[in-house]
Amino acid sequence: MKIIRLSLYTLALVAAAGLAAYMLRAPLIMAVAPRLAASRMAADGLNELPDGLHVGLCGAGSPMPDENRLGPCTLVVAGKRLFVFDAGNGAARNIGRMGFVHGRIEAIFLTHFHSDHIDGLGELMLQRWVSSGNDAPVPVYGPLGVETVVAGLMQAYALDQHYRVAHHGEQALPAAGFGGHAQTFITPSQGHVVLLKDADLEIDAFNVDHSPVHPAVGYAIRYKGRSVVLSGDTRKSAAVQSEADGADLLVHEALSAPMVAVLAQAAAEAGRPKLQKLMNDIVDYHSSPEQAAETARDAKVAYLLLNHIVPPLPLPGMEKVFLGHASEIHKGPIQVGRDGDFISLPARSSDVIVGNRLR
Repeated sequence: MKIIRLSLYTLALVAAAGLAAYMLRAPLIMAVAPRLAASRMAADGLNELPDGLHVGLCGAGSPMPDENRLGPCTLVVAGKRLFVFDAGNGAARNIGRMGFVHGRIEAIFLTHFHSDHIDGLGELMLQRWVSSGNDAPVPVYGPLGVETVVAGLMQAYALDQHYRVAHHGEQALPAAGFGGHAQTFITPSQGHVVLLKDADLEIDAFNVDHSPVHPAVGYAIRYKGRSVVLSGDTRKSAAVQSEADGADLLVHEALSAPMVAVLAQAAAEAGRPKLQKLMNDIVDYHSSPEQAAETARDAKVAYLLLNHIVPPLPLPGMEKVFLGHASEIHKGPIQVGRDGDFISLPARSSDVIVGNRLR
């Protein structure tokens, strides 16, 4: 009986403690909040990283909704310099969640102007201005057409700019720092164009085949002996293979035709013939996981990271199905990208360090 009474007494104490904690939850939260806020405000992912080239997926998906993969976005850190390539929906939020300060973005680069690659650009430019009160717009690099995209978003956000300056003042938010400044480049039919170059860093752009979308480009980034190539959206491309020759990391788009065919059939059975046609059409201007693996193998790439994943992969085990025979083609590591995936290439090393900043 004593044991039973003791157990009941213990349960009563636990219940009382739980009730007290529930009743005091607001004061407890407010007691902890200042420390959490201070930690959040002081956080800057650039300060945590060793010298090297670092690549993170701030969006590994496509226009199709996928809770693990928002719109296309890749961030690249070279030393202490932060760059963003493409700006799909959720780009600004994921960059923040990954621990990076938007105000430190030095430049944004676009591969092409499909909506899923630019529909987060307005918010990203805004957050880059607001988060640090930058006094100059962010350079936005892209092929012909980038000036139209940037100007349109600047116009769409013009009223917002006015409201914020009027509310916070010119000193906190200089009006001149709002938005982006289009930096148009033209890529040669063969080879690449150099966009940024100094003693340690080089960023190049090259043509890829995403026809009928033209122009469409990929990017190569080299820093202190390490290299990464971003394919952008493309069919299997000799240009990607050439630029990726010997690269430490290839970030390559991938679409599974058999899985998309399942969606096309489902659309047909649902009486949605126009959606069925769209599903059938998208297969011919993307690369399969196997084709991405062939490119990585032939370029002797150390690590292959797949992004722009089509279709969504909502169920456990689907990533293996998505890969098909890719692992048999490229014997090096292959990863089906998810938001937050982060690969570090320390300077003057051959190490490849793989992690995720959202899990």
